[in-house]
Amino acid sequence: MKFTNFTKKIELLKSKKLGGLEAQFKLAPELRKRYSKNKIEAQKPKRAAVLALVYPNSDFEASFLLTQRANYKGTHAAQISFPGGKIERSDSSLQETALRESFEEVGVEPSTVEIIRELTDVFIPPSNFLATPFIGFTSTKPNFQLNYEVEKTIEVSVRDLLDDRNVTTINLTTSYMKNIDVPCFKINNHIIWGATGMMLSEIKELLKD
Repeated sequence: MKFTNFTKKIELLKSKKLGGLEAQFKLAPELRKRYSKNKIEAQKPKRAAVLALVYPNSDFEASFLLTQRANYKGTHAAQISFPGGKIERSDSSLQETALRESFEEVGVEPSTVEIIRELTDVFIPPSNFLATPFIGFTSTKPNFQLNYEVEKTIEVSVRDLLDDRNVTTINLTTSYMKNIDVPCFKINNHIIWGATGMMLSEIKELLKD
């Protein structure tokens, strides 16, 4: 999808009904499906926010920014995610959290980003976070500047996201589950699953004609 075609959709995206949990659960691990709204509330999860940023790549194709986390001692080390993180007391809103974290992690200047809308919250059981995604865009490709939390940026075209052939299943073993089949996106040899996969699944439904 050309970036100009994406921008023509923006007004529609602002008002189109979200796919919500139904869309997210197409890419949800079984572990996540066990948590009802009441069970999530009982966990008293920490709040976080992420930014799903769309920008034109070098071929003027609409693309999303993903990051590969640095390999540290932690639940989500080396995983692929959107830039983002936990809310701080200085943040006036979760949207501000998403923009601040994106600036800190990859150097995207908040003033260059236009937020399109807030998406459906995603509960992340292993770290007990409730993350709110925001989809936004910038008219030019940012000059990414990575901090210590990020190993590298990953560019995913909207065209590849919308291609159903890029949805598959993979067997994984992590620090909190063993030998489990999970649904995922496999794009450009990157495996995108878990909370990020769930967010992308809702975005995919939102962008479909």
